[in-house]
Amino acid sequence: MQKLAKTILALLLGTSCSYAQDHQFHPPWNTPPESAVNFTIPGIDNIPDLYGEIENPQLVIFFAGNQFMVIDDLIKTFKKEHPQYERIFVETLPPGILAKQIQGGSLTIGNLKITHTPDIYTAGQRRITEMADYFDQTIAYATNKLTLMVPKGNPKNIKSLKDLKRKDVRVSMPNPAWEGVGEQIKTAYRKVGGEELVHTIMEDKVADKSTYLTKIHHRESPLRILEGQADVAPVWHSEAFFQKMINHPVESITIPDNENITAKYMAGKLKKSKNKQAASDFMAYLQSDSAKNIYKKYGFQVD
Repeated sequence: MQKLAKTILALLLGTSCSYAQDHQFHPPWNTPPESAVNFTIPGIDNIPDLYGEIENPQLVIFFAGNQFMVIDDLIKTFKKEHPQYERIFVETLPPGILAKQIQGGSLTIGNLKITHTPDIYTAGQRRITEMADYFDQTIAYATNKLTLMVPKGNPKNIKSLKDLKRKDVRVSMPNPAWEGVGEQIKTAYRKVGGEELVHTIMEDKVADKSTYLTKIHHRESPLRILEGQADVAPVWHSEAFFQKMINHPVESITIPDNENITAKYMAGKLKKSKNKQAASDFMAYLQSDSAKNIYKKYGFQVD
């Protein structure tokens, strides 16, 4: 009986260790705010793209999700320079989802419904231009380029975008229906291999499931690489830069400038902003040396 009990205990401990191992790379990859209780459970109760004070915020910012890594430093420094703003709420979901949230007035994640109107929305230049009627001020503040994220050691020997068409290469690819970066990556494919390469990666390989289309690439693509579900992921340079910064076992393969594309990030101050002075102060802050240095720290390019 004692031997059986030990066997059951060993199995339980093994299951527990296996579970912890399964979630060792899971976000949040930021520092959670201080609280009386921290009940973040990787893979179960974990909302990494909502930050800060959701109750009566003095400033609400919707950031394009691929900028999640700058939030800790950016908000901390802004608060230090503007101590009158203590309660700030930030979302870092895909910009297309944030746009729908702005247009529809609400968003539900799990059982949580959010109805905040943002004071500021950031996204790529194209989307900000398309939504120009929503804003009374827009600015450009950073740029980025694409790179290929691969597991450490690059086991499939990925050298260029052309390698993504190989049948033995599993690709984690942003779905253009959800994320604007997907269309920009397709533009890079066209530069290298024309419509044939686009068709192979986006249709043939989707059909045989060797291309996986993400809904939230700044979370899914790194995780798929880290957990052995993908061999390569086209991502923004800053995303691979950050994963290496936090010592996750990934590498990045440079895409030459003539095959690459450049994204320009812009911020728009909403006409319907409820915290107009705070929004104006943050727009000015985004253009400051303090903010630019933070973006540079995390691999973005600034003027």
